[in-house]
Amino acid sequence: MLLSRAKAATGPATVEEKEKKKKKLPKLEDFVAARDYTGAVTLLEFERANKKNDIQTAMWISYCYFHLGDYKRCLKEYTEITEMKGAPPENWNYLGCVMFFLGMYKESEEACAKGNKSKLQNRLMFHLSHKFNDEKKLMSFHKNLQDIVEDQLSLASIHYLRSHYQEAIDIYKRVLLENSSNGGSKKEFLALNVYVALCYYKLDYYDVSQEVLAVYLQHFPDSTVAINLKACNHFRLYNGKAAEAELKNLADVCSPSFKFASDLIKHNLVVFRAGESALQVLPPLIDVIPEARLNLVIYYLRQDDIQEAYNHFKDVSPTTPQEYILKGVVNAALGQEQGLNDHIKIAQQYFQLVGGSASECDTIPGRQCMASCFFLLKQFDDVLIYLNSIKSYFYNEDQFNYNFGQAKAATGSYKEAEEIFLMIQSEKVKADYIYLGWLARCYIMNRKPRLAWELYLKQETSSESFSLLQLIANDCYKMGQFYYSAKAFDVLERLDPNPEYWEGKRGACIGLFQQIIAGHEPRETLREILAILRNTGNAQVEYIIRIMKKWAKDNRVSVT
Repeated sequence: MLLSRAKAATGPATVEEKEKKKKKLPKLEDFVAARDYTGAVTLLEFERANKKNDIQTAMWISYCYFHLGDYKRCLKEYTEITEMKGAPPENWNYLGCVMFFLGMYKESEEACAKGNKSKLQNRLMFHLSHKFNDEKKLMSFHKNLQDIVEDQLSLASIHYLRSHYQEAIDIYKRVLLENSSNGGSKKEFLALNVYVALCYYKLDYYDVSQEVLAVYLQHFPDSTVAINLKACNHFRLYNGKAAEAELKNLADVCSPSFKFASDLIKHNLVVFRAGESALQVLPPLIDVIPEARLNLVIYYLRQDDIQEAYNHFKDVSPTTPQEYILKGVVNAALGQEQGLNDHIKIAQQYFQLVGGSASECDTIPGRQCMASCFFLLKQFDDVLIYLNSIKSYFYNEDQFNYNFGQAKAATGSYKEAEEIFLMIQSEKVKADYIYLGWLARCYIMNRKPRLAWELYLKQETSSESFSLLQLIANDCYKMGQFYYSAKAFDVLERLDPNPEYWEGKRGACIGLFQQIIAGHEPRETLREILAILRNTGNAQVEYIIRIMKKWAKDNRVSVT
Protein backbone atom coordinates (compact mmCIF):
# COMPACT_ATOMS: atom_id res chain seq x y z
CA MET A 1 0.00 0.00 0.00
CA LEU A 2 1.39 3.41 -1.00
CA LEU A 3 1.10 5.78 2.00
CA SER A 4 3.37 8.61 0.85
CA ARG A 5 3.54 10.91 -2.27
CA ALA A 6 6.43 12.57 -3.96
CA LYS A 7 4.35 15.79 -4.25
CA ALA A 8 1.04 17.05 -2.94
CA ALA A 9 -2.16 16.05 -4.78
CA THR A 10 -3.56 19.55 -4.34
CA GLY A 11 -1.87 22.80 -3.60
CA PRO A 12 -1.51 26.42 -4.69
CA ALA A 13 -2.08 26.89 -8.45
CA THR A 14 0.94 27.68 -10.52
CA VAL A 15 1.28 30.98 -12.41
CA GLU A 16 0.72 29.11 -15.69
CA GLU A 17 -2.54 27.60 -14.43
CA LYS A 18 -3.76 31.00 -13.23
CA GLU A 19 -3.09 32.45 -16.67
CA LYS A 20 -5.10 29.64 -18.30
CA LYS A 21 -8.04 30.32 -15.99
CA LYS A 22 -7.86 34.00 -16.79
CA LYS A 23 -7.99 33.20 -20.51
CA LYS A 24 -11.12 31.12 -20.00
CA LEU A 25 -13.07 34.00 -18.45
CA PRO A 26 -15.64 35.24 -21.00
CA LYS A 27 -15.09 38.65 -22.54
CA LEU A 28 -17.66 40.94 -24.16
CA GLU A 29 -15.58 41.20 -27.32
CA ASP A 30 -15.58 37.40 -27.71
CA PHE A 31 -19.38 37.20 -27.42
CA VAL A 32 -19.89 39.99 -29.96
CA ALA A 33 -17.36 38.51 -32.41
CA ALA A 34 -19.21 35.18 -32.20
CA ARG A 35 -22.60 36.93 -32.67
CA ASP A 36 -23.66 35.50 -29.30
CA TYR A 37 -25.68 38.53 -28.23
CA THR A 38 -27.63 36.55 -25.63
CA GLY A 39 -24.33 35.65 -23.92
CA ALA A 40 -23.15 39.27 -24.24
CA VAL A 41 -26.35 40.61 -22.61
CA THR A 42 -26.07 38.07 -19.80
CA LEU A 43 -22.50 39.21 -19.07
CA LEU A 44 -23.41 42.89 -19.26
CA GLU A 45 -26.48 42.50 -17.04
CA PHE A 46 -24.27 40.68 -14.50
CA GLU A 47 -21.82 43.58 -14.55
CA ARG A 48 -24.66 46.08 -14.19
CA ALA A 49 -26.05 44.13 -11.23
CA ASN A 50 -22.61 44.44 -9.66
CA LYS A 51 -22.91 48.23 -9.63
CA LYS A 52 -21.26 48.84 -12.97
CA ASN A 53 -24.26 50.81 -14.23
CA ASP A 54 -22.41 53.35 -16.36
CA ILE A 55 -23.39 54.77 -19.75
CA GLN A 56 -20.93 52.53 -21.60
CA THR A 57 -22.46 49.35 -20.16
CA ALA A 58 -26.01 50.60 -20.88
CA MET A 59 -25.11 51.38 -24.49
CA TRP A 60 -23.58 47.94 -25.01
CA ILE A 61 -26.71 46.34 -23.55
CA SER A 62 -28.85 48.41 -25.96
CA TYR A 63 -26.60 47.38 -28.86
CA CYS A 64 -27.02 43.68 -28.01
CA TYR A 65 -30.80 43.91 -27.67
CA PHE A 66 -30.93 45.67 -31.06
CA HIS A 67 -29.01 42.83 -32.70
CA LEU A 68 -31.22 40.28 -30.97
CA GLY A 69 -34.22 41.91 -32.62
CA ASP A 70 -35.75 42.81 -29.24
CA TYR A 71 -36.47 46.38 -30.30
CA LYS A 72 -38.95 47.15 -27.52
CA ARG A 73 -36.39 46.34 -24.82
CA CYS A 74 -33.75 48.21 -26.82
CA LEU A 75 -36.05 51.26 -26.98
CA LYS A 76 -36.44 51.17 -23.19
CA GLU A 77 -32.66 51.02 -22.70
CA TYR A 78 -31.84 53.88 -25.11
CA THR A 79 -34.66 56.02 -23.64
CA GLU A 80 -33.16 55.56 -20.16
CA ILE A 81 -29.71 56.50 -21.48
CA THR A 82 -31.06 59.85 -22.78
CA GLU A 83 -31.98 60.69 -19.17
CA MET A 84 -28.49 59.90 -17.85
CA LYS A 85 -26.03 62.65 -17.14
CA GLY A 86 -23.35 62.91 -19.82
CA ALA A 87 -25.27 60.84 -22.39
CA PRO A 88 -23.54 61.21 -25.79
CA PRO A 89 -25.51 63.15 -28.45
CA GLU A 90 -25.25 60.22 -30.91
CA ASN A 91 -27.52 58.27 -28.55
CA TRP A 92 -30.47 60.18 -30.07
CA ASN A 93 -29.52 58.82 -33.49
CA TYR A 94 -29.37 55.29 -32.09
CA LEU A 95 -32.77 55.83 -30.46
CA GLY A 96 -34.09 57.04 -33.83
CA CYS A 97 -32.83 53.82 -35.48
CA VAL A 98 -34.69 51.66 -32.96
CA MET A 99 -37.89 53.67 -33.42
CA PHE A 100 -37.49 53.27 -37.18
CA PHE A 101 -37.39 49.48 -36.80
CA LEU A 102 -40.51 49.64 -34.63
CA GLY A 103 -42.36 51.60 -37.32
CA MET A 104 -42.45 54.76 -35.17
CA TYR A 105 -41.34 56.95 -38.06
CA LYS A 106 -42.53 60.32 -36.75
CA GLU A 107 -40.96 59.71 -33.34
CA SER A 108 -37.80 58.49 -35.08
CA GLU A 109 -37.54 61.76 -37.04
CA GLU A 110 -37.98 63.80 -33.84
CA ALA A 111 -35.29 61.81 -32.00
CA CYS A 112 -32.92 62.01 -34.96
CA ALA A 113 -33.31 65.80 -35.10
CA LYS A 114 -31.89 65.99 -31.53
CA GLY A 115 -28.81 63.94 -32.42
CA ASN A 116 -25.47 65.17 -33.67
CA LYS A 117 -24.94 65.62 -37.39
CA SER A 118 -23.28 62.50 -38.70
CA LYS A 119 -23.28 60.05 -41.57
CA LEU A 120 -25.62 57.78 -39.55
CA GLN A 121 -28.08 60.64 -39.04
CA ASN A 122 -28.05 61.40 -42.79
CA ARG A 123 -28.69 57.74 -43.64
CA LEU A 124 -31.56 57.51 -41.18
CA MET A 125 -33.16 60.72 -42.48
CA PHE A 126 -32.69 59.38 -46.03
CA HIS A 127 -34.75 56.31 -45.15
CA LEU A 128 -37.35 58.32 -43.24
CA SER A 129 -37.83 60.57 -46.28
CA HIS A 130 -38.60 57.43 -48.30
CA LYS A 131 -41.11 56.29 -45.68
CA PHE A 132 -42.81 59.71 -45.75
CA ASN A 133 -42.80 59.73 -49.60
CA ASP A 134 -41.02 63.10 -49.44
CA GLU A 135 -39.13 63.06 -52.74
CA LYS A 136 -37.60 66.50 -52.20
CA LYS A 137 -36.05 65.58 -48.84
CA LEU A 138 -35.02 62.20 -50.17
CA MET A 139 -32.95 63.79 -52.94
CA SER A 140 -31.49 66.29 -50.46
CA PHE A 141 -30.16 63.53 -48.18
CA HIS A 142 -29.16 61.48 -51.23
CA LYS A 143 -26.74 64.27 -52.22
CA ASN A 144 -25.00 63.96 -48.86
CA LEU A 145 -24.24 60.27 -49.31
CA GLN A 146 -20.55 59.50 -49.78
CA ASP A 147 -18.66 56.74 -51.55
CA ILE A 148 -18.24 54.73 -48.38
CA VAL A 149 -19.59 51.25 -47.71
CA GLU A 150 -22.31 52.25 -45.22
CA ASP A 151 -23.72 55.01 -47.43
CA GLN A 152 -23.63 52.85 -50.56
CA LEU A 153 -25.42 50.00 -48.80
CA SER A 154 -28.04 52.49 -47.60
CA LEU A 155 -28.53 53.67 -51.18
CA ALA A 156 -28.82 50.06 -52.37
CA SER A 157 -31.54 49.37 -49.79
CA ILE A 158 -33.56 52.36 -51.04
CA HIS A 159 -33.20 51.02 -54.60
CA TYR A 160 -34.51 47.69 -53.32
CA LEU A 161 -37.46 49.31 -51.54
CA ARG A 162 -38.34 51.20 -54.74
CA SER A 163 -38.24 47.92 -56.71
CA HIS A 164 -35.04 48.93 -58.56
CA TYR A 165 -33.52 45.51 -57.96
CA GLN A 166 -30.90 45.54 -60.71
CA GLU A 167 -29.50 48.88 -59.46
CA ALA A 168 -29.27 47.41 -55.95
CA ILE A 169 -27.46 44.31 -57.28
CA ASP A 170 -24.94 46.52 -59.12
CA ILE A 171 -24.06 48.37 -55.90
CA TYR A 172 -23.74 45.18 -53.83
CA LYS A 173 -21.52 43.52 -56.44
CA ARG A 174 -19.32 46.63 -56.71
CA VAL A 175 -18.87 46.78 -52.93
CA LEU A 176 -17.97 43.07 -52.86
CA LEU A 177 -15.49 43.50 -55.73
CA GLU A 178 -13.83 46.64 -54.33
CA ASN A 179 -13.36 45.20 -50.86
CA SER A 180 -11.92 41.92 -52.10
CA SER A 181 -9.51 43.69 -54.51
CA ASN A 182 -8.39 46.16 -51.79
CA GLY A 183 -7.32 43.35 -49.50
CA GLY A 184 -10.51 43.46 -47.42
CA SER A 185 -11.79 40.38 -45.67
CA LYS A 186 -14.20 38.50 -47.91
CA LYS A 187 -15.84 37.05 -44.83
CA GLU A 188 -16.57 40.55 -43.52
CA PHE A 189 -18.80 41.26 -46.54
CA LEU A 190 -20.30 37.79 -46.97
CA ALA A 191 -23.73 39.02 -45.84
CA LEU A 192 -23.99 41.06 -49.04
CA ASN A 193 -24.54 37.75 -50.84
CA VAL A 194 -27.83 37.46 -48.94
CA TYR A 195 -28.89 40.90 -50.20
CA VAL A 196 -27.92 39.98 -53.77
CA ALA A 197 -29.87 36.71 -53.42
CA LEU A 198 -32.89 38.64 -52.14
CA CYS A 199 -32.79 40.93 -55.19
CA TYR A 200 -32.63 37.93 -57.54
CA TYR A 201 -35.58 36.44 -55.65
CA LYS A 202 -37.55 39.61 -56.31
CA LEU A 203 -36.60 39.40 -60.00
CA ASP A 204 -38.02 35.82 -60.09
CA TYR A 205 -34.56 34.26 -60.62
CA TYR A 206 -35.06 31.75 -57.83
CA ASP A 207 -32.37 29.28 -58.93
CA VAL A 208 -29.78 32.10 -59.22
CA SER A 209 -30.86 33.34 -55.79
CA GLN A 210 -30.20 29.86 -54.37
CA GLU A 211 -26.69 29.74 -55.85
CA VAL A 212 -25.71 33.13 -54.42
CA LEU A 213 -27.29 32.30 -51.05
CA ALA A 214 -25.31 29.04 -50.79
CA VAL A 215 -22.06 31.07 -50.56
CA TYR A 216 -23.25 32.66 -47.31
CA LEU A 217 -24.88 29.52 -45.86
CA GLN A 218 -21.60 27.60 -46.18
CA HIS A 219 -20.14 29.91 -43.53
CA PHE A 220 -23.28 30.62 -41.46
CA PRO A 221 -25.66 27.65 -41.79
CA ASP A 222 -27.79 28.86 -38.86
CA SER A 223 -28.57 32.33 -40.28
CA THR A 224 -32.26 33.12 -39.79
CA VAL A 225 -32.55 35.51 -42.72
CA ALA A 226 -30.66 33.22 -45.11
CA ILE A 227 -32.62 30.07 -44.15
CA ASN A 228 -35.90 31.98 -44.46
CA LEU A 229 -34.92 33.19 -47.95
CA LYS A 230 -33.89 29.64 -48.90
CA ALA A 231 -37.33 28.44 -47.76
CA CYS A 232 -39.01 31.13 -49.91
CA ASN A 233 -36.95 30.01 -52.94
CA HIS A 234 -38.03 26.41 -52.32
CA PHE A 235 -41.64 27.57 -52.14
CA ARG A 236 -41.33 29.20 -55.57
CA LEU A 237 -39.28 26.41 -57.15
CA TYR A 238 -41.08 23.43 -55.60
CA ASN A 239 -43.97 23.68 -53.12
CA GLY A 240 -45.06 24.67 -49.63
CA LYS A 241 -43.94 21.39 -48.03
CA ALA A 242 -40.37 21.80 -49.26
CA ALA A 243 -40.34 25.38 -47.95
CA GLU A 244 -41.77 24.37 -44.58
CA ALA A 245 -39.07 21.69 -44.20
CA GLU A 246 -36.41 24.42 -44.48
CA LEU A 247 -38.07 26.50 -41.76
CA LYS A 248 -38.23 23.41 -39.56
CA ASN A 249 -34.44 23.24 -39.80
CA LEU A 250 -34.34 26.82 -38.54
CA ALA A 251 -36.58 25.98 -35.56
CA ASP A 252 -34.27 23.06 -34.69
CA VAL A 253 -31.11 25.19 -34.51
CA CYS A 254 -32.67 28.14 -32.64
CA SER A 255 -33.19 28.36 -28.90
CA PRO A 256 -36.71 28.97 -27.47
CA SER A 257 -35.65 32.47 -26.37
CA PHE A 258 -34.68 33.39 -29.93
CA LYS A 259 -37.04 36.15 -31.08
CA PHE A 260 -35.44 37.67 -34.16
CA ALA A 261 -37.61 37.30 -37.27
CA SER A 262 -40.15 35.12 -35.40
CA ASP A 263 -43.01 37.22 -36.81
CA LEU A 264 -41.63 36.80 -40.33
CA ILE A 265 -41.39 33.03 -39.89
CA LYS A 266 -44.97 32.81 -38.56
CA HIS A 267 -46.14 34.88 -41.51
CA ASN A 268 -44.30 32.74 -44.05
CA LEU A 269 -45.61 29.49 -42.56
CA VAL A 270 -49.15 30.72 -43.26
CA VAL A 271 -48.18 31.30 -46.89
CA PHE A 272 -46.41 27.94 -47.19
CA ARG A 273 -49.47 26.18 -45.74
CA ALA A 274 -51.81 27.78 -48.30
CA GLY A 275 -53.48 30.15 -45.82
CA GLU A 276 -53.83 27.84 -42.81
CA SER A 277 -54.40 29.93 -39.63
CA ALA A 278 -54.37 33.12 -41.76
CA LEU A 279 -57.10 34.85 -39.75
CA GLN A 280 -55.26 34.17 -36.48
CA VAL A 281 -51.72 35.06 -37.59
CA LEU A 282 -51.95 37.76 -40.28
CA PRO A 283 -54.20 40.53 -38.80
CA PRO A 284 -51.81 41.33 -35.86
CA LEU A 285 -48.89 41.47 -38.34
CA ILE A 286 -50.46 43.97 -40.76
CA ASP A 287 -48.47 46.91 -39.32
CA VAL A 288 -45.34 44.81 -38.75
CA ILE A 289 -44.77 42.99 -42.05
CA PRO A 290 -45.80 44.82 -45.26
CA GLU A 291 -46.75 41.58 -47.02
CA ALA A 292 -49.14 40.54 -44.22
CA ARG A 293 -51.96 42.73 -45.54
CA LEU A 294 -51.37 41.50 -49.10
CA ASN A 295 -51.48 37.86 -48.04
CA LEU A 296 -54.62 38.44 -45.96
CA VAL A 297 -56.31 39.92 -49.04
CA ILE A 298 -55.11 36.95 -51.11
CA TYR A 299 -56.59 34.61 -48.47
CA TYR A 300 -60.00 36.31 -48.76
CA LEU A 301 -59.84 36.09 -52.56
CA ARG A 302 -59.14 32.35 -52.36
CA GLN A 303 -62.11 31.96 -50.05
CA ASP A 304 -64.25 33.82 -52.65
CA ASP A 305 -64.90 36.57 -50.09
CA ILE A 306 -64.22 39.31 -52.62
CA GLN A 307 -66.02 42.07 -50.72
CA GLU A 308 -63.89 41.47 -47.60
CA ALA A 309 -60.75 41.46 -49.74
CA TYR A 310 -61.80 44.80 -51.24
CA ASN A 311 -62.60 46.28 -47.79
CA HIS A 312 -59.11 45.43 -46.51
CA PHE A 313 -57.39 46.96 -49.53
CA LYS A 314 -59.56 49.86 -50.72
CA ASP A 315 -57.73 52.51 -48.64
CA VAL A 316 -54.22 51.32 -49.52
CA SER A 317 -52.30 53.51 -51.96
CA PRO A 318 -50.12 51.07 -53.93
CA THR A 319 -46.39 51.76 -54.08
CA THR A 320 -44.90 48.43 -55.20
CA PRO A 321 -45.68 46.29 -58.29
CA GLN A 322 -47.18 43.60 -56.05
CA GLU A 323 -49.60 46.10 -54.52
CA TYR A 324 -50.61 47.45 -57.94
CA ILE A 325 -51.18 43.89 -59.22
CA LEU A 326 -53.28 42.91 -56.20
CA LYS A 327 -55.29 46.14 -56.49
CA GLY A 328 -56.00 45.20 -60.11
CA VAL A 329 -57.00 41.63 -59.21
CA VAL A 330 -59.36 42.76 -56.41
CA ASN A 331 -61.03 45.39 -58.59
CA ALA A 332 -61.36 42.96 -61.54
CA ALA A 333 -62.91 40.29 -59.30
CA LEU A 334 -65.34 42.75 -57.70
CA GLY A 335 -66.25 44.27 -61.07
CA GLN A 336 -66.95 40.89 -62.66
CA GLU A 337 -68.87 39.55 -59.67
CA GLN A 338 -71.13 42.60 -59.29
CA GLY A 339 -71.14 43.81 -62.91
CA LEU A 340 -69.40 47.11 -62.02
CA ASN A 341 -67.65 48.48 -65.10
CA ASP A 342 -65.89 51.23 -63.13
CA HIS A 343 -63.95 48.64 -61.13
CA ILE A 344 -63.03 46.74 -64.30
CA LYS A 345 -61.66 49.97 -65.83
CA ILE A 346 -59.62 50.62 -62.68
CA ALA A 347 -58.26 47.06 -62.88
CA GLN A 348 -57.28 47.61 -66.55
CA GLN A 349 -55.37 50.76 -65.58
CA TYR A 350 -53.47 49.05 -62.75
CA PHE A 351 -52.53 46.09 -64.96
CA GLN A 352 -51.40 48.36 -67.78
CA LEU A 353 -49.37 50.50 -65.37
CA VAL A 354 -47.39 47.48 -64.13
CA GLY A 355 -47.10 45.69 -67.48
CA GLY A 356 -45.98 48.84 -69.27
CA SER A 357 -43.38 49.93 -66.67
CA ALA A 358 -39.70 49.68 -67.61
CA SER A 359 -38.85 47.61 -64.51
CA GLU A 360 -41.68 45.06 -64.95
CA CYS A 361 -42.40 44.81 -68.69
CA ASP A 362 -40.01 41.86 -69.20
CA THR A 363 -40.84 40.02 -65.97
CA ILE A 364 -43.36 37.18 -65.74
CA PRO A 365 -45.77 39.21 -63.52
CA GLY A 366 -45.43 42.14 -65.94
CA ARG A 367 -46.47 40.02 -68.91
CA GLN A 368 -49.30 38.49 -66.90
CA CYS A 369 -50.50 42.02 -66.18
CA MET A 370 -50.55 42.98 -69.85
CA ALA A 371 -52.40 39.75 -70.68
CA SER A 372 -54.94 40.56 -67.92
CA CYS A 373 -55.39 44.09 -69.24
CA PHE A 374 -56.12 42.88 -72.78
CA PHE A 375 -58.30 40.07 -71.41
CA LEU A 376 -60.56 42.62 -69.70
CA LEU A 377 -60.59 44.63 -72.95
CA LYS A 378 -61.56 41.40 -74.81
CA GLN A 379 -58.57 41.79 -77.16
CA PHE A 380 -57.72 38.09 -77.09
CA ASP A 381 -55.16 38.09 -79.93
CA ASP A 382 -53.04 40.43 -77.78
CA VAL A 383 -53.69 38.27 -74.72
CA LEU A 384 -52.18 35.28 -76.52
CA ILE A 385 -49.01 37.21 -77.46
CA TYR A 386 -48.19 37.65 -73.76
CA LEU A 387 -49.44 34.28 -72.50
CA ASN A 388 -47.55 32.37 -75.20
CA SER A 389 -44.33 34.06 -74.08
CA ILE A 390 -44.62 32.69 -70.52
CA LYS A 391 -46.59 29.45 -70.93
CA SER A 392 -43.49 27.26 -70.36
CA TYR A 393 -43.39 28.54 -66.75
CA PHE A 394 -47.00 27.55 -66.04
CA TYR A 395 -47.43 24.22 -67.81
CA ASN A 396 -49.37 22.58 -64.95
CA GLU A 397 -50.81 25.73 -63.36
CA ASP A 398 -54.62 25.50 -63.40
CA GLN A 399 -55.44 29.21 -63.23
CA PHE A 400 -53.03 29.99 -66.06
CA ASN A 401 -54.46 27.20 -68.22
CA TYR A 402 -57.99 28.39 -67.43
CA ASN A 403 -57.25 31.86 -68.82
CA PHE A 404 -55.06 30.53 -71.64
CA GLY A 405 -57.84 28.16 -72.75
CA GLN A 406 -60.42 30.93 -72.77
CA ALA A 407 -58.17 33.15 -74.89
CA LYS A 408 -57.53 30.30 -77.35
CA ALA A 409 -61.25 29.53 -77.63
CA ALA A 410 -62.13 33.21 -78.02
CA THR A 411 -59.81 33.41 -81.05
CA GLY A 412 -61.30 30.28 -82.63
CA SER A 413 -58.47 27.84 -81.75
CA TYR A 414 -60.93 25.32 -80.33
CA LYS A 415 -58.77 22.23 -80.71
CA GLU A 416 -55.91 23.72 -78.69
CA ALA A 417 -58.37 25.24 -76.22
CA GLU A 418 -59.96 21.83 -75.60
CA GLU A 419 -56.56 20.28 -74.87
CA ILE A 420 -55.67 23.09 -72.47
CA PHE A 421 -59.02 22.91 -70.62
CA LEU A 422 -58.65 19.15 -70.16
CA MET A 423 -55.26 19.67 -68.46
CA ILE A 424 -56.94 21.46 -65.56
CA GLN A 425 -57.09 19.37 -62.37
CA SER A 426 -58.79 21.73 -59.91
CA GLU A 427 -62.28 20.49 -59.02
CA LYS A 428 -63.28 24.04 -58.13
CA VAL A 429 -62.41 25.30 -61.62
CA LYS A 430 -64.00 22.27 -63.31
CA ALA A 431 -67.26 22.96 -61.49
CA ASP A 432 -67.34 26.60 -62.62
CA TYR A 433 -69.98 27.46 -65.23
CA ILE A 434 -67.54 29.54 -67.31
CA TYR A 435 -65.23 26.51 -67.59
CA LEU A 436 -68.12 24.18 -68.47
CA GLY A 437 -69.50 26.61 -71.04
CA TRP A 438 -66.17 27.06 -72.82
CA LEU A 439 -65.40 23.33 -72.76
CA ALA A 440 -68.88 22.51 -74.13
CA ARG A 441 -68.36 25.05 -76.92
CA CYS A 442 -64.96 23.53 -77.74
CA TYR A 443 -66.50 20.04 -77.91
CA ILE A 444 -69.23 21.29 -80.27
CA MET A 445 -66.84 23.25 -82.50
CA ASN A 446 -64.56 20.20 -82.62
CA ARG A 447 -67.56 18.08 -83.71
CA LYS A 448 -67.93 16.20 -80.42
CA PRO A 449 -71.48 17.26 -79.43
CA ARG A 450 -72.09 14.06 -77.44
CA LEU A 451 -69.37 15.08 -74.94
CA ALA A 452 -70.99 18.51 -74.54
CA TRP A 453 -74.36 16.83 -73.89
CA GLU A 454 -72.75 14.59 -71.27
CA LEU A 455 -71.40 17.69 -69.50
CA TYR A 456 -75.00 18.92 -69.17
CA LEU A 457 -76.29 15.54 -67.94
CA LYS A 458 -73.80 15.63 -65.04
CA GLN A 459 -75.13 18.98 -63.83
CA GLU A 460 -77.80 19.44 -61.20
CA THR A 461 -80.83 21.55 -62.12
CA SER A 462 -79.93 25.24 -61.69
CA SER A 463 -79.85 28.53 -63.56
CA GLU A 464 -76.31 27.67 -64.70
CA SER A 465 -77.34 24.26 -66.10
CA PHE A 466 -80.19 26.06 -67.93
CA SER A 467 -77.65 28.46 -69.47
CA LEU A 468 -75.42 25.54 -70.44
CA LEU A 469 -78.41 23.92 -72.14
CA GLN A 470 -79.05 27.12 -74.12
CA LEU A 471 -75.42 27.23 -75.22
CA ILE A 472 -75.51 23.58 -76.39
CA ALA A 473 -78.83 24.09 -78.22
CA ASN A 474 -77.69 27.18 -80.11
CA ASP A 475 -74.08 26.17 -80.82
CA CYS A 476 -75.11 22.71 -82.05
CA TYR A 477 -77.73 24.31 -84.31
CA LYS A 478 -75.12 26.70 -85.70
CA MET A 479 -72.73 23.80 -86.41
CA GLY A 480 -75.45 21.64 -88.03
CA GLN A 481 -75.35 19.11 -85.18
CA PHE A 482 -79.15 18.95 -85.16
CA TYR A 483 -79.62 15.79 -83.09
CA TYR A 484 -78.19 17.28 -79.88
CA SER A 485 -79.62 20.68 -80.70
CA ALA A 486 -83.12 19.14 -80.89
CA LYS A 487 -82.59 17.30 -77.59
CA ALA A 488 -81.42 20.50 -75.88
CA PHE A 489 -84.29 22.62 -77.27
CA ASP A 490 -86.75 19.92 -76.22
CA VAL A 491 -85.58 20.11 -72.57
CA LEU A 492 -85.58 23.92 -72.71
CA GLU A 493 -89.14 24.00 -74.03
CA ARG A 494 -90.35 21.69 -71.28
CA LEU A 495 -88.65 23.83 -68.61
CA ASP A 496 -89.85 27.11 -70.12
CA PRO A 497 -92.67 27.11 -72.78
CA ASN A 498 -91.09 29.96 -74.70
CA PRO A 499 -92.11 30.11 -78.42
CA GLU A 500 -88.45 30.60 -79.36
CA TYR A 501 -87.54 27.19 -77.96
CA TRP A 502 -90.28 25.57 -80.08
CA GLU A 503 -88.96 27.32 -83.16
CA GLY A 504 -85.44 26.13 -82.37
CA LYS A 505 -86.64 22.57 -81.78
CA ARG A 506 -88.70 22.61 -84.98
CA GLY A 507 -85.72 23.82 -87.03
CA ALA A 508 -83.40 21.27 -85.46
CA CYS A 509 -85.83 18.39 -86.07
CA ILE A 510 -86.34 19.38 -89.71
CA GLY A 511 -82.59 19.82 -90.15
CA LEU A 512 -81.95 16.36 -88.70
CA PHE A 513 -84.68 14.93 -91.00
CA GLN A 514 -82.87 16.41 -93.99
CA GLN A 515 -79.59 14.80 -92.82
CA ILE A 516 -81.35 11.43 -92.55
CA ILE A 517 -82.70 11.80 -96.10
CA ALA A 518 -79.20 12.70 -97.32
CA GLY A 519 -77.77 9.66 -95.55
CA HIS A 520 -75.64 11.70 -93.13
CA GLU A 521 -77.49 10.41 -90.06
CA PRO A 522 -78.81 6.85 -89.34
CA ARG A 523 -82.47 6.30 -90.28
CA GLU A 524 -83.21 4.89 -86.82
CA THR A 525 -82.83 8.43 -85.45
CA LEU A 526 -86.20 9.34 -87.01
CA ARG A 527 -87.97 7.49 -84.22
CA GLU A 528 -86.36 9.81 -81.63
CA ILE A 529 -87.28 12.89 -83.70
CA LEU A 530 -90.93 11.94 -83.67
CA ALA A 531 -90.82 11.34 -79.89
CA ILE A 532 -89.25 14.79 -79.37
CA LEU A 533 -91.89 16.47 -81.59
CA ARG A 534 -94.75 14.81 -79.72
CA ASN A 535 -93.63 16.56 -76.50
CA THR A 536 -95.03 19.82 -77.95
CA GLY A 537 -98.69 20.77 -78.14
CA ASN A 538 -98.20 23.16 -81.08
CA ALA A 539 -100.60 22.80 -84.03
CA GLN A 540 -97.71 22.54 -86.52
CA VAL A 541 -96.49 19.30 -84.93
CA GLU A 542 -99.07 17.01 -86.57
CA TYR A 543 -98.31 18.35 -90.05
CA ILE A 544 -94.54 17.81 -89.61
CA ILE A 545 -95.04 14.31 -88.13
CA ARG A 546 -97.35 13.34 -91.05
CA ILE A 547 -94.70 14.29 -93.63
CA MET A 548 -91.97 12.41 -91.75
CA LYS A 549 -94.13 9.29 -91.36
CA LYS A 550 -95.00 9.33 -95.08
CA TRP A 551 -91.28 9.43 -95.99
CA ALA A 552 -90.60 6.60 -93.51
CA LYS A 553 -93.38 4.48 -95.06
CA ASP A 554 -92.15 5.13 -98.60
CA ASN A 555 -88.57 4.21 -97.60
CA ARG A 556 -89.58 1.29 -95.36
CA VAL A 557 -88.21 2.83 -92.13
CA SER A 558 -89.83 1.57 -88.95
CA VAL A 559 -90.93 4.40 -86.62
CA THR A 560 -93.10 2.43 -84.21
